[in-house]
Parts: sequence; structure tokens; C-alpha cells
Amino acid sequence: MKITTIFQDFKFEAAHFLPNLPKEHKCSRLHGHSFYVRLEIEGKINENLGWIIDYKDIKLIFEPIYNQLDHHFLNNIHGLENPTSEVLAKWIWDRLKPKLSMLKSVMIKETCTSRCVYKEI
Repeated sequence: MKITTIFQDFKFEAAHFLPNLPKEHKCSRLHGHSFYVRLEIEGKINENLGWIIDYKDIKLIFEPIYNQLDHHFLNNIHGLENPTSEVLAKWIWDRLKPKLSMLKSVMIKETCTSRCVYKEI
């Protein structure tokens, strides 16, 4: 079977701190990031339409999650009380996968050099 993989990227700004770290750790203090989210979608190309899903549809499905995250304090969001990149990626996955069955992974990039991927194996 042949499949195609597409990606759609989003960016949001948010503040957080990591409450389970020692007080001397810099991430235990309030700080913010320009978070990047990459959604990986995998599926078969619809021969009539020529795509596996319309990017607009991905954006519409992600929009409520984006609105919950952008310019918010992540620690105040249920399920993100300890908002590491890993926890955030899984949190997004858990909300998207039921509506976007072709979702294959969620990548979170919190700095230019730090990122994580939550995926189905």
C-alpha cells in the first residue's frame, strides 16, 4: 500500500513554568515561548480531489485547540498543569486524534534547538 504524508505547521505564544523542577532550575520560573506545532497526517490520496485532506480542514479542526493555547498561561489549562513539551504534545494528540484519524504525529518545538514528537507506532 502506498501512502502520502503531509505536514501542517502552527505557531502560538504562551507562558508556563514547570512546577516539578527544583526551584534553582530556570524552567521552574515563569517564562514564555513561541511554540511551533507540526501535525503529521498520513493517508491515501483521494484520486478525484488529488489530496489526502484539505489543509483548510486541518486548520479548522485544530483551531479550537489553538485558541485555547495562544497567548494563555499553559499551567492554568486542565491537563497542562506540568506543561512540558512532551505533555503538551500528548495533550494536543488526545484532542485531535478523535477528529483527525489520519494524524500520525504531533511535534512541539519550544526553542530553536529543542523539540519533541509524540507519535503513533
